[in-house]
Amino acid sequence: MPMKVIQAPLSGVLVIEPDVFTDDRGFFLETFSVRRYAEAGIDLTFTQDNWSRSVRNTLRGLHFQEPNPQGKLIMATRGRIWDVAVDIRRGSANFGKWFAEELSDANRRQLWVPPGFAHGFCVLSDLADVVYKCTAPYTPQSDRCLAWNDPELAISWPVSEPLLSPKDAAAPLLSAAPLLPVLG
Repeated sequence: MPMKVIQAPLSGVLVIEPDVFTDDRGFFLETFSVRRYAEAGIDLTFTQDNWSRSVRNTLRGLHFQEPNPQGKLIMATRGRIWDVAVDIRRGSANFGKWFAEELSDANRRQLWVPPGFAHGFCVLSDLADVVYKCTAPYTPQSDRCLAWNDPELAISWPVSEPLLSPKDAAAPLLSAAPLLPVLG
């Protein structure tokens, strides 16, 4: 069965269901292949891989870099997360709109979040390991975030009192963000 690629309602955001081969020993799947992912429309070079572990109700995000935007290919290798992409490109017809997908070690789905989008997730299981590939290295001076509970975005997070980092707790609203990407 070939890898299944599902176009999300936000242009450029993709849900990917990799081929999974199972037998009595367990399973095998390809988490990335330059050729196959380029055929699916993800043809940027990845420069960095990240791994985070979080406990239930942790909310990380909404993060982005500007300048030096990152595309991210995300998957949960342990547990369950609710993964969110927000179009923050000025001039986009979808500016301020969001899409969410549950990613888990059971469904083995991936979410492609292109450059120009903010990204965040919250943990639905007791523990979650999230691994993701980035198309640009982390650049501290480009690191930005937006308020997870911005009423203008109206994201339906499945947690009402999340565990937040100090940076995420103090993040600005979209309308007050000092620097956003421009559609181009």
